[in-house]
Amino acid sequence: MSDRIIKFLTSNGKISVICADTTKLVEEARKIHDLSPVVTAAFGRLLTITAIMDTEIKERKGKLTVQIKGSGPIGTMLVTGYNQGNVKGYVANPVVDLPLNEFGKLDVGKAVGNEGYINVIKDIGLKDPYIGVSPLVSGEIADDFANYFVNSEQRNSAVALGVLVDKDGVRASGGYLINPMPDATEEDIAKLEQAIFKAGSMSKMLDQKLTLKEIAQKITGDDEIRILEDDIIPEYKCDCSKEHMEEALISIGKAELEDILNTDGQSELVCHFCHKKYLFTKEELKELISKINEKR
Repeated sequence: MSDRIIKFLTSNGKISVICADTTKLVEEARKIHDLSPVVTAAFGRLLTITAIMDTEIKERKGKLTVQIKGSGPIGTMLVTGYNQGNVKGYVANPVVDLPLNEFGKLDVGKAVGNEGYINVIKDIGLKDPYIGVSPLVSGEIADDFANYFVNSEQRNSAVALGVLVDKDGVRASGGYLINPMPDATEEDIAKLEQAIFKAGSMSKMLDQKLTLKEIAQKITGDDEIRILEDDIIPEYKCDCSKEHMEEALISIGKAELEDILNTDGQSELVCHFCHKKYLFTKEELKELISKINEKR
């Protein structure tokens, strides 16, 4: 079954839910970046929440950039979301190995670190993009984003993220984001909290191979939950191109390009997000220098 993001609304219209299956997406990222198990779990969670948040951006050309800079050995993780669930990203340190935590699980919190911040940039075509910053509270990522939504977007949200990793790679990955509607009562929220507690962790539900609808029913306690949208297919997809790399080379300036031309005779650029290589020959470098001269 392919990855999917489904949007739901409880039958009384009081609770909005977005559920995501990102198993193939996270496995693709693991392979591209050659991630260790604990980094796969951490980066997979960040990819998942970014894909979910990206589906909330209604503008067709909107772009979402999410960065976590923690005190743990992973360092900076950055993910960009665009075009309704497509994501790409990179990790400063893709190979971190730590002992399992006290519960026998991958120690994501220690790998990310509980000091640092989340930085969110939403570019929806306005003059200035929205920028939100929130401190890390645990490094487990789901808790950190729940805190981000309260601090930066003034909304009380429930966030759960899970990535199951075995010797063959990513066995399952997914998550959910729950937002009470403005007219939700205290009774609605109390019922929701009880259902979330009873449902257990996202990893547990993934391990039970529950469908996204079954997860949505479980976490809301509503068997009559309605599907609003079910055709979003999230992918790990890089939009790099030789044209973009050409722009990057031009941006470094004529003097630097001439130095590369005289020293190396060519230039090879590697995309941070997908590791694709782009070679610029001597003749191509000369053309770029000519373009800079023409603009003057």
